[in-house]
Amino acid sequence: MNNDFFVNSKSKASIASRLRQLKEGKVGFYSIGLYPASLAYNCAMHTKVDNLLLAPRPGRELLGAFSDQLKSELNPECVKKMYKMSLFRIGSRTSTYQLTDLLEKCELVILSANSNHIENDLNQACELRERLGRQNVVLACFVGSFTYDENTKLISLLCQKYSNLAFFSGFHRHGALRNKLDSFTANFCHPDPFISLIGARLLDRLSPNIQVSAGVHNVEGQYIKAAKNISSIFAGFGHTFHQNNPGLLPTILTLLLNQCLDQAATVSMSRDDRDKFYSESFLPLTEIGYGVQCIEAALSKKGKLQKVRDHTFTQLTAMIADVKGSMMLPVSGEPTRNFQVGQILARNMYKLKRCPLDIQELIGWCEKEGLPLGALEGINSLQYWPQIIKKYSIPFHDTSMINLLYMSIFATDEIKVHIFKIMTNSRELTKFCQESVLPDSSLKMNELLNNIDINEVLDFITTSLSSNKLDQVKLENVLEVIMNRTSNSPFYKSSYEEIKYIFNTILYDL
Repeated sequence: MNNDFFVNSKSKASIASRLRQLKEGKVGFYSIGLYPASLAYNCAMHTKVDNLLLAPRPGRELLGAFSDQLKSELNPECVKKMYKMSLFRIGSRTSTYQLTDLLEKCELVILSANSNHIENDLNQACELRERLGRQNVVLACFVGSFTYDENTKLISLLCQKYSNLAFFSGFHRHGALRNKLDSFTANFCHPDPFISLIGARLLDRLSPNIQVSAGVHNVEGQYIKAAKNISSIFAGFGHTFHQNNPGLLPTILTLLLNQCLDQAATVSMSRDDRDKFYSESFLPLTEIGYGVQCIEAALSKKGKLQKVRDHTFTQLTAMIADVKGSMMLPVSGEPTRNFQVGQILARNMYKLKRCPLDIQELIGWCEKEGLPLGALEGINSLQYWPQIIKKYSIPFHDTSMINLLYMSIFATDEIKVHIFKIMTNSRELTKFCQESVLPDSSLKMNELLNNIDINEVLDFITTSLSSNKLDQVKLENVLEVIMNRTSNSPFYKSSYEEIKYIFNTILYDL
């Protein structure tokens, strides 16, 4: 997929001409839900908004995503400006902008639909762009979920399936965007550093209260937004169910954040184009705002360091702030909709003393409290969680919290009894969190230290220390000895290990 401001500009003269066009370029939002409408409202509060155009979906109202109560709270002058962004005149007739109009008049078009429509919108936009001869219009999205292909039955990230699709991220509460005194940061990511820099500049001009920085990590940005939408559900659950356990909450929230980042760092390693923006681009990442060119993590395997995660994207402050913000209970206003799902889950689990029977019951609880299914991107992504883990080979200890949430909804009734105990008991959940930060090797070594009264264990430890070498084959043999001799072995009986075993069975059956 070509997605470049300079598709037809190859000579110095044509590039110079194109740069002058882009300097005054417009931005278009297509499909106006809560977030794009709130962004547009923020722009209307602070600027003349002559560089932003809005195109609602066919058959939808511009402010259709707002409740009647929200509409009554909006400034009429700002609403008037928003309608001005969405309308144009042909003679005496007034028409509403459509996707075709945005592609003709704008240099950057943000496809704002949720996961139900985004891929169809992207395909339509690409076809229209080709037909109109406007291939140099850059397309972007900000949907935070995974997409499911009904034909292939495969799960994917849209920004990885279409590797040059730009991603716009950084906002975690649409309500806050309507606060005239508040300010925000965002990231515009495209794998070409120069394209991302220009796109960020176009978006940065929309409102003085929204500062947009460039980035190249579109895939990581979309993944982390999808993962944080799920994690926000657990955060909302934790804040509500364990509100009287203040010592537990920081542990839950820190672990959810770290796991989101580590998952995205693992996904980053799967990119086919990593070398392009690290070493092949003429523009170093440090020239578009990154502190360093690359941040990688490695594990020691068979005496050699093996790169397993790429954390370079964590320098995109707005993206990380989006994750943190979505897991916080705000001082004023409402938390994110995914966070509210977690609150609803907690209240019903406390009331009924059980996990939800299935996903439909949870959706029913949400709809009863005014959260429509179309707004529940976290739930949409959670349904495909096992496929995502399997696709990217993400370790269990980097996904354990979301795995727990997944099983509270999708596991069998028998397993849910155990899940309920872990999620609702402060001590059980704390222990689960503690074991979640430890990789398998650490758990195994702790198990050895718990059983040094067994001769084989003591011999293995002393041999390893004296030779300064860890024999993995012998380690597994010694653990087998422990399992056979110790019926109450915590390594094999802990809730963490039981959940890990059950979840791995789910992955195996996919």
